[in-house]
Amino acid sequence: MSPLTDRISSFLSHVNRSLFSLLDDAEIEHTPKLLQLATLLELLQIERFAPRHSPYKVGVKPKYRQQLLRTFVAKAFYNATDTKAFRERLLQDKSLRKVCGWAYRWEIPSESTFSRVFTECAETGLTDTVHAAQVDFWYGDSVIRNVSTDSSAIPAREKPVTRAKPKEDVELAAKSDVELAAKPKEEAELAVEPASGKKKKQKKDGAAKASSTPAEPTRLERQITQVPEIALLELATACDVGCKTNSKGNKDYWIGYKFHVRVADGKIPLIAVTTAASVHDSQVAIPLMKMSDRLVTSLYELMDRGYDAKWIRKAAELAGHVPIIDYIRRRGQEHAEQLGPDRAEHYKGRTVVEQFNGRLKDEFGGNHLRVRGPRKVHAHLMFGTLVIFADQILRTIT
Repeated sequence: MSPLTDRISSFLSHVNRSLFSLLDDAEIEHTPKLLQLATLLELLQIERFAPRHSPYKVGVKPKYRQQLLRTFVAKAFYNATDTKAFRERLLQDKSLRKVCGWAYRWEIPSESTFSRVFTECAETGLTDTVHAAQVDFWYGDSVIRNVSTDSSAIPAREKPVTRAKPKEDVELAAKSDVELAAKPKEEAELAVEPASGKKKKQKKDGAAKASSTPAEPTRLERQITQVPEIALLELATACDVGCKTNSKGNKDYWIGYKFHVRVADGKIPLIAVTTAASVHDSQVAIPLMKMSDRLVTSLYELMDRGYDAKWIRKAAELAGHVPIIDYIRRRGQEHAEQLGPDRAEHYKGRTVVEQFNGRLKDEFGGNHLRVRGPRKVHAHLMFGTLVIFADQILRTIT
């Protein structure tokens, strides 16, 4: 029996021995859904990560952080659309209220307190801390065979950012337009298209000189040696417009974000990052790989053709992984290069990440985004990710 199986068996024994008796003592109704939620909360124990001190120096300080964290998990578990509706449900459902940690109706705080504590979780990265601790506890001493990487489009109710030109460039362009308009027609044409052979020669000499200088390394090349957190700081995170090619070859556009995730066998999420919708999948692969390698040991990297880049393959090899990445058809090729029969069969295991993305969006809040800003969006998605993590852990031996 593997160490992971031993831990899960020990946990289930604890649940059968202690948790159910506690629910009986609290007079909580034993519905299948409620029992499942109580088991998931017992596995995550997110209340242990609640901060002891409030960052708010003035005003009413948020209370009941432990209960609120359990409530946020329950909200993702029930795929609730918004906080107001779920708070009303807590006021009416005594059993659900007690599972979340509220003994009485009057203890449930206002919506503004829910919002303040959620903002605090988003700003401090609490959900990432809980997730990393759970991955390390359950899989820290295990060897994972396959890890699949992919991203999912996250539409948001926000106005996309506009990437305007720098102020200096705008002023310079306006100034040159005014100067050209004030010149005679002949001088303006000469200014736009210099015709003298001397200037052309200088231009050719300048191009030759520029070609002799070493090219600046690409972002993927820099990420090979960068600290992953530094590499992620170079990527856009604000809401903007994204585009993806679907399975039928058509392009889908959306306004919002991208949720990049690495998923192990068994649909276990290992690490996740939220970026702007316009960030290409390949720009996040290397930092995610380095961050997950701090927690687990894996063997094979399964990625689709969006990650077909030599530096991603090199990063995987340097980390001791075997990259199995689908090929894209490049310029000059009639057909894309094909994976070998053994690797093509192995590549089929990548469907776990697609199934994870489907569950997150359909069952655990991914399609009900009511918050704004990259940090709050990431925290909202991570609560759903924690629910999937705990659920898939329990499904490992059941």
